[in-house]
Amino acid sequence: MRILAATGNRHKLDEFRSLLAPHGFVVLGAADVGGLPPVVEDADTFEGNAAKKAVEIALATGLPCFSDDSGLEVTALNGSPGVYSARYAGPKATDDDNVKLLLRRMHGIKDRRARFVCVIACADAKGRLIGTARGECAGQISLVQHGMMGFGYDPVFIPEGESKTFAELGETVKNRLSHRHAALQESLRLDLWQQLRDATP
Repeated sequence: MRILAATGNRHKLDEFRSLLAPHGFVVLGAADVGGLPPVVEDADTFEGNAAKKAVEIALATGLPCFSDDSGLEVTALNGSPGVYSARYAGPKATDDDNVKLLLRRMHGIKDRRARFVCVIACADAKGRLIGTARGECAGQISLVQHGMMGFGYDPVFIPEGESKTFAELGETVKNRLSHRHAALQESLRLDLWQQLRDATP
């Protein structure tokens, strides 16, 4: 089944293609449909932003669609950057800008606990929300950046039970441990993908 991923993030698209291929989905990206319409992510929860993106882009394209909203929550920063993870250092911030700001704000803080959160939302071709699923990956923030793989906050996030950051562990290990993988497993448990198939002529 062909399904559109409502993301302009190439790294996320690659991860989702890898995660969903074994379940029989061909994941289309923005380049496959001539680009995606902009969606203002103004909800104050991951669930709200994911659902809004899935519904609006399904309506705009006429394709069954899924989206995710994900981010990093740091315990000592009261859950920040949270839904603002991608624009933590400003609306035009790069991944490196965001990571450096996070490390500055974590300077001298002993409690390094954090978690990655991902919420997947699915909508049918008529823009009807099928449902959402949430996944989390607990870990801690490293003192400095390590590793060249991955993206976002991967160079400073050490998942629970590991001694290296996601950016050091690589795609195979990350896909097994990640919040996106956890959200996908939850979406399978909730049968969201079968419901989406059933809603698609």
